[in-house]
Amino acid sequence: MVSFLVLYGTGEGQTGTVAARLAETLDERGHDATTLDVDDLPTTFDLGEFDAVLVGASIHAGKHQSSVLEFVRSNRPALDTIPTAFFQVSLSSATEEGRAQAAGYFEEFVAETEWHPDWIGFFGGALRYSEYGFLKRLLMKQIAKRTISDLPEADATGDVEFTDWEEVESFAADVAAFVEGRLGVAPASGDEAELE
Repeated sequence: MVSFLVLYGTGEGQTGTVAARLAETLDERGHDATTLDVDDLPTTFDLGEFDAVLVGASIHAGKHQSSVLEFVRSNRPALDTIPTAFFQVSLSSATEEGRAQAAGYFEEFVAETEWHPDWIGFFGGALRYSEYGFLKRLLMKQIAKRTISDLPEADATGDVEFTDWEEVESFAADVAAFVEGRLGVAPASGDEAELE
């Protein structure tokens, strides 16, 4: 069994939802996954308690959360010694044509942190129109139309989710298999996972 940390920063909650699904998939594989919002790290936090780490961030106004950048910068020496993955949640990742832009955001992240994770995943985000005020709703509709050419029409109060959950689960399984191989740990069978 591998102890995974799934650490994330989120602006509106979708990255936290993705982190939870990643952790759930890792748990179902027989591992122990802990999910933490980078802004809620306990003062006693110790990265050394984990065998592998997945770090996630969302994109807002072309930038990742500063708290995620700071965490990676501060912990890069430790991150460089264990298996790691990075996942990014954005509207750009929702379409094939937007993936190049999403990759550009990741390249900026690497330049700012000098961290090179073993695995990278890009996932589509969500528009939470029901949670936005009038001005933000207008702004987000304009951004979405520029970013996603085949954007489904949603009324001004409806929410639209672009996350491909099968892709999220597949990413978690691929990362788990990589970590298991690197650490020489076999995944628990279904029966063993249920007993834990």
